[in-house]
Amino acid sequence: MVSNNPRNTVSVYSTEHGRLCPECSRPVGACTCATRSSTVPRGDGIVRVGRQTKGRKGSGVTTVSGLPLAPDRLRDLAGQLKKKCGAGGAVKDGVIEIQGEHRDLLVAELTRLGYTVKRAGG
Repeated sequence: MVSNNPRNTVSVYSTEHGRLCPECSRPVGACTCATRSSTVPRGDGIVRVGRQTKGRKGSGVTTVSGLPLAPDRLRDLAGQLKKKCGAGGAVKDGVIEIQGEHRDLLVAELTRLGYTVKRAGG
């Protein structure tokens, strides 16, 4: 591997571009390496929909984890689910977070989309 770094180390973050691919040193969104194409997480095939309030000063978010999707497809699904719920949210570390209590709606929508879904937590 050829590196542009004079110390011959691999950069994984740039203040200009954010996270970088360790293989090709391109921004993660523009990476075309074989390692990026196989980043779909493996799991038990069950999508879990839960609720978290920890570290959010009492404000709850509904979390959707266990989706076997690539990061770009996960972002697209998150946008679709946020529109369905009429709420904001984000994708963090492969987990979709949607603001508010929307577990029942998300379970129904993900089941309609063909996923095996379980309510997690209380």
